[in-house]
Amino acid sequence: MNELINLKNIVKNYKVGTQIVRALRSVSLSINKGEYVAIMGASGSGKSTLMNIIGCLDTPTSGDYILNNKKVSSLSDDELAEIRNQEIGFVFQTFNLLPRNTALENVMLPLVYAGMKKAERLKKAEGILMDVGLADRVEHKPNELSGGQRQRVAVARALVNNPSILLADEPTGNLDSKISEEIMQLFADIHRKGNTIILVTHEEDIARHAHRMVRLKDGEIEYDVINPNPIY
Repeated sequence: MNELINLKNIVKNYKVGTQIVRALRSVSLSINKGEYVAIMGASGSGKSTLMNIIGCLDTPTSGDYILNNKKVSSLSDDELAEIRNQEIGFVFQTFNLLPRNTALENVMLPLVYAGMKKAERLKKAEGILMDVGLADRVEHKPNELSGGQRQRVAVARALVNNPSILLADEPTGNLDSKISEEIMQLFADIHRKGNTIILVTHEEDIARHAHRMVRLKDGEIEYDVINPNPIY
């Protein structure tokens, strides 16, 4: 398999007042193209910090991060922004949809930043919304959609640029158990199409959908195992 992510001895320290908080302590992790990985851990374990570094939302204090053969630490702010728009699709717990825009307009937004022509944007966004089961909701605004439908819009927006990685941060945190299972089934369908998925969660039952589970504790990898029986 082709290596997509290579983290080498990643350290992340934060200064809080006079204290130094060691969020990550020499973390090394490799993820291949097409993998489905759950990054787990309790609050304070470092999983959110690791997610932010993988997503190019933050930079490590020391260590190397190679993403798709690019050394992230050597990139400019503009180059990092381009990577976030083109290489990584983000799905958040709180959906982060624009409330006054329709589902279609929300999904088209990354394509606007990418400079795609309007007719092409419309066609691509409509196709992705169809793929996630929302063909009949394209003109609905977020407040006219259920929580599960809003998360599907967020997933469609994350996928519209054909990113190398789908990075999902607690994507079922605001959903009930039935809708959570529907979203996890959607992720399984996306993975089967060849997408790389990194799922950040503190919930064991959600993590068991992934094919590989990495648990953090006190800023270090406690274990990194293949899941022999993923739920889907």
